[in-house]
Amino acid sequence: MSDSTPMQVPPASFFETASELGLEFEPRELELLGAWLTSLEEANQRMNLTRITDPEAAWHRHVLDSLTLLPILHSIEPESLLDVGSGGGAPGIPLAITLPNMKVGLVDSVGKKARFLEEVVQRLRLPSVQVFNDRAEQLAALGSPQRESWDVVCARAVGRLPVLLELTIPFLREGGLLFAIKGAQAQSEIDESRAALHALHSRVIDTVQTPTGTLVVVEKSRKTPKRYPRKPGEPARTPLQG
Repeated sequence: MSDSTPMQVPPASFFETASELGLEFEPRELELLGAWLTSLEEANQRMNLTRITDPEAAWHRHVLDSLTLLPILHSIEPESLLDVGSGGGAPGIPLAITLPNMKVGLVDSVGKKARFLEEVVQRLRLPSVQVFNDRAEQLAALGSPQRESWDVVCARAVGRLPVLLELTIPFLREGGLLFAIKGAQAQSEIDESRAALHALHSRVIDTVQTPTGTLVVVEKSRKTPKRYPRKPGEPARTPLQG
């Protein structure tokens, strides 16, 4: 993205919905969020990062959808957050912009997407953000420094909850929280996840309705068994189900 490229400006509807959520922004935060959306729009012409191309919709679906986590994050004050399957950077980059003192990790297995994330992190000067170009199954494997080392893990549009749990819970420390941004089928996905929750020593502690969807909150109660996550691709092929 060139320095002369104009930044996207949030529409009035963005501020209206943000106000309903109790969110307020500093001018610098809005500038960085707009710069990220501009980068996303430009990169999307070269690779498939998002199906949302309307600028107003992007402020709602990418920025506000990501920042629905803020009220809970403010209440628990985590030191670290990992965004698994980050793709174009949601929700990790908006959260890194609005919570600059929090360590943030962005995980994506696709090389060109990881390179895009690295470019955005450098351009926006987000020193607390690290990009991991790896599969979640490998990054959270037994012996990895990322295993059971994060306070919060979040994910959006990564897969149905039984699969997502195996890809995310192993990253969490004991007592850590997973925030899964889901849609209309959130409850049915929870119902499908009983075996996975049991196997991974975790439980759903809350579901929060937001203007853009449903936030499923999962708490990890004990260490992840050594056999999880399974080999790359296996969680998606054969989800943990009773």
